[in-house]
Amino acid sequence: MSKILVATIGKTSGFKGFLKLHLSSDFIEQFNKKRIWNTSIGELKIEQFLAHKGLIKFKNFDSLEKAKELVNVKIFSSEEESRELCELEEDEYFWFDIIGLHIVEDGEKLGTVSEIERILETDYLVVKTEDSLVSQKLPKTFLIPYIDRYIIDVKVEDREIFVVGGKDILEAS
Repeated sequence: MSKILVATIGKTSGFKGFLKLHLSSDFIEQFNKKRIWNTSIGELKIEQFLAHKGLIKFKNFDSLEKAKELVNVKIFSSEEESRELCELEEDEYFWFDIIGLHIVEDGEKLGTVSEIERILETDYLVVKTEDSLVSQKLPKTFLIPYIDRYIIDVKVEDREIFVVGGKDILEAS
């Protein structure tokens, strides 16, 4: 079972054990009271989640001192759990389905998605440039914004993302 990072627990908030939750997922509905989460320190059960404030409280962590033990803990899901609990809209994909796909523009393979970074409201594909392009003195990696202006089509089954303007971004990087 592969682990997918869905959140990182941040600093404490108040005296009753609440903590800031830094999401790495678009699926906030996963954070319900019934769910037991796998974390970097073992299993945790949610006692309360205040989505509008981005705060979370876990069972048996009822004080400021106890909650501090959870700061920087990573919360994970599995691909199977994510597929089961998260409903995708048309033309939406899980990050783990996108990572590893080839970036193609006008029939030329520019590189492979190595990771995805969210900067403010926009997701960026971190692309590891094809060796043949690196040998032409182009950067080893570059970023493509995951927006309609650049992304033409995603074919998960063919392991390809078709882009426009990607080579311009690579050359300007």
